[in-house]
Amino acid sequence: MSKLLEQVSDKIRLRHYSYRTEKTYKHWIKQYILFHNKTHPEKLNGDALNAYLTYLAKEKHVSASTQNLARNAVLFLYRHVINKDLGDSKNFVIAKRSRKVPTVFSQDEAKKVIAQLEGRNALVVKLLYGTGVRISECLQLRIKDVDFDQNLIVVRDGKGEQDRVTMLPESLRDLIKYQMDRVAYLHESDQKNDVPGAFIPYSIENKYPNAGKELGWYFLFPGKSLSKDPISGIVRRHHVHESNVQRAVKKAVRNAEIHKQAGCHTFRHSFATHLLENGYDIRSVQELLGHKDVRTTMIYTHVMKKGPLAVKSPLDTV
Repeated sequence: MSKLLEQVSDKIRLRHYSYRTEKTYKHWIKQYILFHNKTHPEKLNGDALNAYLTYLAKEKHVSASTQNLARNAVLFLYRHVINKDLGDSKNFVIAKRSRKVPTVFSQDEAKKVIAQLEGRNALVVKLLYGTGVRISECLQLRIKDVDFDQNLIVVRDGKGEQDRVTMLPESLRDLIKYQMDRVAYLHESDQKNDVPGAFIPYSIENKYPNAGKELGWYFLFPGKSLSKDPISGIVRRHHVHESNVQRAVKKAVRNAEIHKQAGCHTFRHSFATHLLENGYDIRSVQELLGHKDVRTTMIYTHVMKKGPLAVKSPLDTV
């Protein structure tokens, strides 16, 4: 199995997928093989995949998105590693899609939470709320991704391995420049200490071996300590781990005495909802969020104070 998973890694890296995608795909492929008692996938067919996906839905009660992720991982294995056509692999029980209304902060609540934060964490959360990026996308921003002349931020390898652009909030320009100065100081120190530089995508490193040593490739929010590159094994400068910010936000929500199940992603929900409340076109919001389907963006109309689906209670008309 290990040799097969190594082949999966090679094919994924050739396609410039993120390391997170690589880990996720390998996990589901491994589970698929174990489900079939370690039978080599080459000996299995579309019915085997259908049986596994049905098992995930009926026995493991996974969400529709998780089931679809598992299916994509196994199909990747067959298409790009084994080179086998599974034929009809759509005859399975589809996991139930749960429709959940997102938790959203009011503008006042967002300000209260941010006021409880300081330093790096405060800037990260301001970017979450001010640009709509996901926490993973924010922490993976590089120095070169911020364009002050065009007033935009380039979000690279977002969900679905797609790049997009979002706005650069005017109120954050000076704070980001200050953060960049701090990164430049760290970069200079790393150069003096012969640190191999920042972690960079596998495909970039193959083509430009020294790119990681350039300031532009340094993360906007680098970690304080060095860490081992999971692919090459080289000790490099990586970005701050998501859990550090997530813990700080959870504590800030509690300290602000806001009694909602809220976290980093709540700021993304709030960004979209407040833009729609302010009259911005839903297609524009869709592009800023990086949603493939506008129906995903439509969920935010359900939590707007005023929107196309808003209904006034008869009690309020008495």
